[in-house]
Amino acid sequence: MSDTSLQNKRIALGISGGIAAYRAAELASTLVQGGAQVRVVMTANATKFIQPVTFAALTGNRVGVGMFDESAVASFEHLTLTEESDLLVIAPATANVMAKLAGGIADDLLTATALAARCPILVAPAMNTNMWLHPATRANLRTLENRGVSTVGPAEGRLACGVSGPGRLASIDEIVAAVREIFDRKSDLKGLRLLITAGATREPLDPVRFISNYSSGRMGVALAEAARDRGGAVTLLCGATSVEAPNGVEIVPTPTAQDMCDEAVHRFPDVDIVVSAAAIADFRPRTFSQRKIKKEGPSASPIELENAPDLLRTLGGMKDKQILVGFAAETNDLIANAKEKLTSKNLDIVVANDITREGAGFDTETNVVTLITRDGGPVDFPKMAKRAVADGVIDEIVRMLDRDAGCVTASPASDAA
Repeated sequence: MSDTSLQNKRIALGISGGIAAYRAAELASTLVQGGAQVRVVMTANATKFIQPVTFAALTGNRVGVGMFDESAVASFEHLTLTEESDLLVIAPATANVMAKLAGGIADDLLTATALAARCPILVAPAMNTNMWLHPATRANLRTLENRGVSTVGPAEGRLACGVSGPGRLASIDEIVAAVREIFDRKSDLKGLRLLITAGATREPLDPVRFISNYSSGRMGVALAEAARDRGGAVTLLCGATSVEAPNGVEIVPTPTAQDMCDEAVHRFPDVDIVVSAAAIADFRPRTFSQRKIKKEGPSASPIELENAPDLLRTLGGMKDKQILVGFAAETNDLIANAKEKLTSKNLDIVVANDITREGAGFDTETNVVTLITRDGGPVDFPKMAKRAVADGVIDEIVRMLDRDAGCVTASPASDAA
């Protein structure tokens, strides 16, 4: 079976201790037949269902099991395995292993390998229906997805315990398709420079106060991670955020609207794509008081505001061959306001969200958005993790690049990114 998307790909296959572990043999065989180089790591419980020798025979490689096997310790296997891999697939992933991954626990070779991984991770859950539907498992799933972990399944059907419902390991075809999709996506931004903004700007009033908003930066960070994982050279302009900055991208602190606008204008001629997900202040205090403003006394006075720099309008006026994407957080007339923003600021895509909806808006792990493009009607996304939204936005950018072939010229990727 020939599959060019798998040819010579280095895949680490993690197998945890569920009844579906036996199906991982077919998965390993399918990946090898597709041309992939497969290294298997098993939990001790997984070996109760299927023996390591099976996978050694199928892959032609030694199987890792014990964290403290002499060969594993000597080679720092939990570090080298994913450093030498293009993808880590965990199939099946039990509820226990998902909980460990979400909590950063590394008490065996598989979870230590996952924690050390710098390659993409694909998780294929398999467990009892009640375990899958338990709030703890759902929360762990959201945590993993928000960190950029891809998932496939589970499927519905009759389980080993006799119950019917969700929890079956996804079919081997579905898992392999998800593997191929990750490899296909990995390089679709290769050679392109992206400028992404994230977080809230803070407009200073006096030495102890500022005007800001509720943005956490989750959406912008998710976009930066998605673009990085798909081969883009990413610069992230960061306002105030409550999430960790992603690895593998250039981080530039831009605390105020003026800072963010100045940096964006400076870098704009050298980038191919700009996605402005930051919540940039529309207004700022007209003056800055060098001393703390008191409630009463000579310094007490109404705060006068002025317009802050409009980053998207500025870049829209400068745009040459760049793709320019903006966000529109609205409380009413979502589509009308988003279309007006698209036109007035010369954007290519607007990602609109009604922040009054449950699961949407600021400082949430999910979002509910509508994509509006310069050449297409609104596309509604259901509520989903912000990383999934980010991949959907990147998908639309890539489609636009394909439609406008020759419109965007790739720039050499920066070492700093």
